[in-house]
Amino acid sequence: MNGPLSPNPSPACGGGGHRESARDSHGHAVQGGHTRALAGVSAGLPGLAAAAAPAAAETSTLGLLFQALLALLVVLAALFAFLWLLRRLTPVQTGAQGVVRVVGGVMLGTRERLVVVEVADQWLLLGVAAGRVNHLHTMPRPPVDPGQAAMPAASPFASKLAELLTRHRSG
Repeated sequence: MNGPLSPNPSPACGGGGHRESARDSHGHAVQGGHTRALAGVSAGLPGLAAAAAPAAAETSTLGLLFQALLALLVVLAALFAFLWLLRRLTPVQTGAQGVVRVVGGVMLGTRERLVVVEVADQWLLLGVAAGRVNHLHTMPRPPVDPGQAAMPAASPFASKLAELLTRHRSG
């Protein structure tokens, strides 16, 4: 694997005119005599060389960790900005503006359900299955009782909870 990008080009494979690059202990290319100068300094101060090697490794690891966290924060910020922009630009549909309103529905199986849909004062009973919607029945919209519209029917859970709360407060 000798060539212009190989670490040690040989003169026989076209790398004859190039100087061989020096490598440090991590395999990184170093310029000219810098390796020899560092070797001389570390030979004169062995304690300093031993302390400098782990500190350089920690700084490098901490730097890489900081870079990764910073990149993650940038990606998350971009995601939140995109979602905020998407929410601001998409039109909001409420039940009052729509022509079709789902009144209710019942699950019949894992993929089948009956749905009552209101369209222009008509209620449509639809059978919904995987990939199919069948019209089953049409009926006029029943009149709304004013007392019923103001207060929805209480579920058995809500009435039981209210009973327990009154019992707890009084006792």
